[in-house]
Amino acid sequence: MSKEKFPVTPGTRFLQENKVNFNSYLYEYEEKGGTKQSAEELNVDEHHVIKSLVFENENKQCIIMLEHGDKNVSTKELARIAGFKKLEPADANTAMKWTGYQFGGTSPFGTKKEMLVFAEETIFELDKIYINGGKRGYIVEISPNELKRIFDIKTVKTAI
Repeated sequence: MSKEKFPVTPGTRFLQENKVNFNSYLYEYEEKGGTKQSAEELNVDEHHVIKSLVFENENKQCIIMLEHGDKNVSTKELARIAGFKKLEPADANTAMKWTGYQFGGTSPFGTKKEMLVFAEETIFELDKIYINGGKRGYIVEISPNELKRIFDIKTVKTAI
């Protein structure tokens, strides 16, 4: 029986250092496939696949927003809640500079720079979530309550 080889990323190191129980899954990454494609390949509900979105405020500081795969974020509402004048999606270079991850492989775990982490409040109603482990085609399954344990997370209601 062959054992799958899972990548070791800053994200998985962070999870191990913080004693987070997680399961690893590989899938065939497709450019612009998003959470819909990964959910289909893993045979899970897209609502349980969580996007790690990087936003930049008016002071060129970045934050991470965790959102259900089948929802979008109201940036106007998130900016209001976070106390920013303006908030927009970070471009690929800026996001990589802050997180250390390339688009399609962004994880909230083990980021290069410390950032505020926000999460859609309904994520915590789920028993388990699937979130990027720090590499394209690699997802980890964890309990959403672990997010509250390892981050000073701000729960918000911004889904549209």
